[in-house]
Order: sequence, then C-alpha cells, then structure tokens
Amino acid sequence: MEPLFLLPGAVRRDPAIDAWFTDGEEAMRGFARPWFEKMRGLGDDVRELLHDGCPTACLGDAAFGYVNAFRAHVNVGFYHGASLEDPAGLLEGSGKRMRHVKVRWGEPLDEAALGALIAAAYRDIRARLGAPA
Repeated sequence: MEPLFLLPGAVRRDPAIDAWFTDGEEAMRGFARPWFEKMRGLGDDVRELLHDGCPTACLGDAAFGYVNAFRAHVNVGFYHGASLEDPAGLLEGSGKRMRHVKVRWGEPLDEAALGALIAAAYRDIRARLGAPA
C-alpha cells in the first residue's frame, strides 16, 4: 500500500479554517465551504488544519481531503484520489496519488456523486490506517 500523507498538528476544529472561508479575497472560498463541511461531518475522528493555505481534512494525522478556491472554480481534492472508484467521472488529475474535482459556479455538478467521493475518501483513509469501520 502506498505511503500516507501525514500532517501532524491536525485538531478537531481549527478556527483558522473558518477564518479562511470568510476572510480571503477570493470570492469562491464560500462556495467551497459546503464541501469541506461534508468532510468535517464524516465522523468525530475527523481532524483539520490549514496545509499549504488550504483547509485540509485528516483522520488523525493522515490527510484525506482538502478544498481550495481559485478565481473561476473550487477544487475538492483527495490525497489518495487515484485509488477511489469514480463511476460519475468527476475526478481530474494525472498524478500518482492525488485527484480533484473542479466545481464551477453555475455549471452542473453531480452533487450526490461528489458527496459519495468524499465519503469514499474517508472510508479509504480509515482502511489504510486499519481503523474499524
């Protein structure tokens, strides 16, 4: 199995992340918030921190997802996204491990499929860590 991406210092709720959604100059940050809230809501064991300036969700210290905002879109990303099943074909990227979904204002999005990817990333990191289901 591939190595985990560990980020020591993740906490249950990081106030810097809530500030990220409201304090930035990038208007798309608020558009990213519901997707990060889905990550937060996956379990009491989800931890978070800002990594490379982006809200990042972890299980313990093991990162599994993040959001980032750009001028024209939001990325909902997965650290082990290349191993996730993606029947709706939402994932983009060609890296060895990471994949992301681009969410654009006003463009159709299969929200259920993206929600399923977020849940799958959480289940995947739990399995990688050997955590009970």
